[in-house]
Amino acid sequence: ETIASFQRIVKGGLFLLTAGSATIHANFRSNPMHDIVPLLPRKPVPPLSVPLIGGGRFDLASENPKNFSLVVFYRGLHCPVCRRYLGELDPKIDEFEKRGVNVVAISSDNEERAEKAKRDWELPIMRVGHDLPLETARSWGLYISTSRGKTSAGIEEPPLFSEPGLFLVRPDNTLYYGSVQTMPFARPHFTELLAAVDFALDRNYPARGEVENLPPAAA
Repeated sequence: ETIASFQRIVKGGLFLLTAGSATIHANFRSNPMHDIVPLLPRKPVPPLSVPLIGGGRFDLASENPKNFSLVVFYRGLHCPVCRRYLGELDPKIDEFEKRGVNVVAISSDNEERAEKAKRDWELPIMRVGHDLPLETARSWGLYISTSRGKTSAGIEEPPLFSEPGLFLVRPDNTLYYGSVQTMPFARPHFTELLAAVDFALDRNYPARGEVENLPPAAA
Protein backbone atom coordinates (compact mmCIF):
# COMPACT_ATOMS: atom_id res chain seq x y z
CA GLU A 1 0.00 0.00 0.00
CA THR A 2 1.29 3.43 -0.89
CA ILE A 3 0.34 5.59 2.07
CA ALA A 4 1.68 8.73 0.42
CA SER A 5 -1.09 8.48 -2.17
CA PHE A 6 -3.98 8.54 0.28
CA GLN A 7 -6.96 10.79 -0.34
CA ARG A 8 -8.64 12.87 2.32
CA ILE A 9 -12.39 13.26 2.08
CA VAL A 10 -14.64 15.05 4.53
CA LYS A 11 -17.85 13.14 5.01
CA GLY A 12 -20.33 13.63 7.81
CA GLY A 13 -17.79 15.32 10.07
CA LEU A 14 -15.20 12.54 9.60
CA PHE A 15 -12.04 12.30 7.57
CA LEU A 16 -11.93 9.13 5.49
CA LEU A 17 -8.33 8.29 4.69
CA THR A 18 -7.76 5.76 1.94
CA ALA A 19 -4.32 4.25 1.37
CA GLY A 20 -4.46 1.62 -1.34
CA SER A 21 -7.22 -0.71 -0.22
CA ALA A 22 -7.12 0.44 3.41
CA THR A 23 -9.56 3.01 4.75
CA ILE A 24 -8.91 4.71 8.08
CA HIS A 25 -11.57 6.69 9.89
CA ALA A 26 -10.32 9.60 11.97
CA ASN A 27 -12.86 11.30 14.18
CA PHE A 28 -11.81 14.87 13.49
CA ARG A 29 -14.41 17.57 13.34
CA SER A 30 -15.00 19.30 10.04
CA ASN A 31 -13.36 22.43 11.52
CA PRO A 32 -10.09 20.59 12.26
CA MET A 33 -8.12 23.24 14.14
CA HIS A 34 -10.97 24.08 16.48
CA ASP A 35 -10.31 21.01 18.62
CA ILE A 36 -6.74 21.97 19.54
CA VAL A 37 -6.83 23.70 22.93
CA PRO A 38 -3.61 24.61 24.75
CA LEU A 39 -3.37 23.21 28.24
CA LEU A 40 -3.03 25.68 31.10
CA PRO A 41 -0.62 25.18 34.00
CA ARG A 42 -2.35 24.54 37.35
CA LYS A 43 -5.47 23.30 35.53
CA PRO A 44 -6.54 19.64 35.17
CA VAL A 45 -5.22 17.84 32.10
CA PRO A 46 -7.51 15.79 29.85
CA PRO A 47 -8.10 12.08 30.55
CA LEU A 48 -5.38 9.80 29.23
CA SER A 49 -5.70 6.03 29.15
CA VAL A 50 -3.91 3.74 26.67
CA PRO A 51 -2.85 0.08 26.54
CA LEU A 52 0.76 -0.76 27.35
CA ILE A 53 3.17 -3.08 25.58
CA GLY A 54 3.46 -6.18 27.72
CA GLY A 55 -0.05 -5.88 29.11
CA GLY A 56 -2.07 -3.61 31.33
CA ARG A 57 -2.97 0.02 30.78
CA PHE A 58 -1.52 3.39 31.54
CA ASP A 59 -4.27 5.47 33.14
CA LEU A 60 -3.04 8.88 34.19
CA ALA A 61 -5.84 9.31 36.72
CA SER A 62 -4.73 6.10 38.45
CA GLU A 63 -1.05 7.03 38.60
CA ASN A 64 0.16 7.90 42.06
CA PRO A 65 3.58 9.54 41.68
CA LYS A 66 5.23 11.22 44.63
CA ASN A 67 5.84 14.38 42.61
CA PHE A 68 5.09 14.16 38.87
CA SER A 69 4.08 11.96 35.96
CA LEU A 70 6.32 12.52 32.94
CA VAL A 71 4.27 11.85 29.80
CA VAL A 72 6.33 11.75 26.61
CA PHE A 73 4.33 11.64 23.37
CA TYR A 74 6.47 10.39 20.48
CA ARG A 75 5.74 10.19 16.75
CA GLY A 76 6.05 6.43 16.24
CA LEU A 77 8.22 3.63 14.90
CA HIS A 78 8.97 5.52 11.70
CA CYS A 79 10.77 8.36 13.51
CA PRO A 80 14.58 7.98 13.85
CA VAL A 81 14.72 11.11 16.03
CA CYS A 82 12.26 9.49 18.45
CA ARG A 83 14.47 6.42 18.57
CA ARG A 84 17.45 8.50 19.70
CA TYR A 85 15.29 10.58 22.05
CA LEU A 86 13.69 7.67 23.89
CA GLY A 87 17.04 5.89 23.85
CA GLU A 88 18.40 8.81 25.88
CA LEU A 89 15.46 8.67 28.29
CA ASP A 90 15.38 4.95 29.10
CA PRO A 91 18.66 4.83 31.08
CA LYS A 92 17.61 7.98 32.96
CA ILE A 93 14.27 6.57 34.16
CA ASP A 94 15.85 5.46 37.45
CA GLU A 95 16.98 9.06 38.06
CA PHE A 96 13.47 10.33 37.44
CA GLU A 97 12.00 7.70 39.74
CA LYS A 98 14.44 8.71 42.52
CA ARG A 99 12.86 12.15 42.26
CA GLY A 100 9.33 10.76 42.51
CA VAL A 101 8.60 11.02 38.79
CA ASN A 102 6.78 8.24 36.92
CA VAL A 103 7.62 7.93 33.21
CA VAL A 104 5.65 6.73 30.18
CA ALA A 105 6.10 7.10 26.41
CA ILE A 106 2.99 7.08 24.22
CA SER A 107 2.28 7.18 20.49
CA SER A 108 -0.63 6.72 18.13
CA ASP A 109 1.10 3.64 16.67
CA ASN A 110 -0.73 0.33 16.82
CA GLU A 111 0.44 -2.45 19.15
CA GLU A 112 2.62 -4.19 16.56
CA ARG A 113 4.58 -1.05 15.70
CA ALA A 114 4.91 0.03 19.34
CA GLU A 115 6.12 -3.43 20.35
CA LYS A 116 8.73 -3.33 17.59
CA ALA A 117 9.86 0.11 18.74
CA LYS A 118 10.29 -1.04 22.33
CA ARG A 119 12.23 -4.11 21.18
CA ASP A 120 14.34 -2.66 18.37
CA TRP A 121 15.04 0.62 20.14
CA GLU A 122 16.16 -1.32 23.24
CA LEU A 123 13.87 0.29 25.82
CA PRO A 124 13.86 -2.34 28.58
CA ILE A 125 12.69 -0.10 31.41
CA MET A 126 10.27 2.26 29.70
CA ARG A 127 6.53 1.78 29.74
CA VAL A 128 5.36 2.19 26.15
CA GLY A 129 1.73 3.00 25.43
CA HIS A 130 0.10 2.62 22.03
CA ASP A 131 -3.08 3.32 20.08
CA LEU A 132 -3.39 6.89 21.33
CA PRO A 133 -6.66 8.15 19.80
CA LEU A 134 -5.98 11.19 17.64
CA GLU A 135 -8.88 13.02 19.28
CA THR A 136 -7.13 12.49 22.63
CA ALA A 137 -3.91 13.78 21.08
CA ARG A 138 -5.78 16.89 19.98
CA SER A 139 -7.21 17.37 23.48
CA TRP A 140 -3.62 17.49 24.78
CA GLY A 141 -2.77 20.18 22.24
CA LEU A 142 -0.67 17.88 20.04
CA TYR A 143 -0.29 18.55 16.35
CA ILE A 144 -1.23 15.93 13.76
CA SER A 145 0.74 15.21 10.59
CA THR A 146 -0.06 13.32 7.39
CA SER A 147 2.20 10.68 5.86
CA ARG A 148 5.08 11.53 3.57
CA GLY A 149 5.80 7.87 2.81
CA LYS A 150 8.99 6.24 4.04
CA THR A 151 11.30 8.08 6.40
CA SER A 152 15.09 7.98 6.43
CA ALA A 153 14.73 4.88 8.63
CA GLY A 154 13.02 3.12 5.72
CA ILE A 155 9.73 2.79 7.62
CA GLU A 156 6.39 3.98 6.30
CA GLU A 157 4.69 6.77 8.18
CA PRO A 158 1.06 6.10 9.19
CA PRO A 159 -1.56 8.08 7.23
CA LEU A 160 -2.03 10.27 10.32
CA PHE A 161 0.05 10.48 13.49
CA SER A 162 0.62 12.83 16.42
CA GLU A 163 3.69 15.02 16.74
CA PRO A 164 5.82 15.16 19.91
CA GLY A 165 4.83 16.54 23.27
CA LEU A 166 6.23 16.34 26.79
CA PHE A 167 4.33 17.06 30.00
CA LEU A 168 4.94 17.01 33.74
CA VAL A 169 1.68 16.39 35.55
CA ARG A 170 1.22 16.73 39.30
CA PRO A 171 -0.37 13.92 41.36
CA ASP A 172 -3.61 15.93 41.43
CA ASN A 173 -3.67 15.70 37.62
CA THR A 174 -2.95 19.38 37.06
CA LEU A 175 -0.36 20.52 34.54
CA TYR A 176 3.02 21.63 35.84
CA TYR A 177 5.05 21.83 32.62
CA GLY A 178 4.24 21.30 28.97
CA SER A 179 6.03 21.39 25.62
CA VAL A 180 4.45 20.60 22.24
CA GLN A 181 6.12 20.62 18.83
CA THR A 182 5.18 20.65 15.18
CA MET A 183 8.44 18.93 14.18
CA PRO A 184 10.55 16.04 15.47
CA PHE A 185 13.60 18.22 16.13
CA ALA A 186 15.02 20.19 19.09
CA ARG A 187 13.08 18.60 21.94
CA PRO A 188 13.66 19.23 25.67
CA HIS A 189 16.81 17.51 26.95
CA PHE A 190 16.25 14.99 29.74
CA THR A 191 19.41 15.97 31.61
CA GLU A 192 18.14 19.55 31.75
CA LEU A 193 14.69 18.31 32.72
CA LEU A 194 16.16 16.37 35.66
CA ALA A 195 17.91 19.56 36.80
CA ALA A 196 14.66 21.48 36.39
CA VAL A 197 12.80 18.93 38.54
CA ASP A 198 15.49 19.29 41.21
CA PHE A 199 15.12 23.07 41.15
CA ALA A 200 11.32 22.90 41.27
CA LEU A 201 11.30 20.50 44.21
CA ASP A 202 14.05 22.29 46.15
CA ARG A 203 12.43 25.71 45.76
CA ASN A 204 8.81 24.57 45.77
CA TYR A 205 8.64 26.45 42.48
CA PRO A 206 5.09 26.94 41.18
CA ALA A 207 3.83 26.14 37.69
CA ARG A 208 4.14 29.22 35.50
CA GLY A 209 2.11 30.46 32.54
CA GLU A 210 -1.12 30.16 34.51
CA VAL A 211 -2.80 33.39 33.35
CA GLU A 212 -6.02 32.51 31.56
CA ASN A 213 -7.56 35.94 30.91
CA LEU A 214 -5.50 39.07 30.41
CA PRO A 215 -6.44 42.05 32.62
CA PRO A 216 -7.87 44.96 30.62
CA ALA A 217 -4.70 47.00 30.98
CA ALA A 218 -2.64 44.26 29.29
CA ALA A 219 -5.14 43.34 26.58
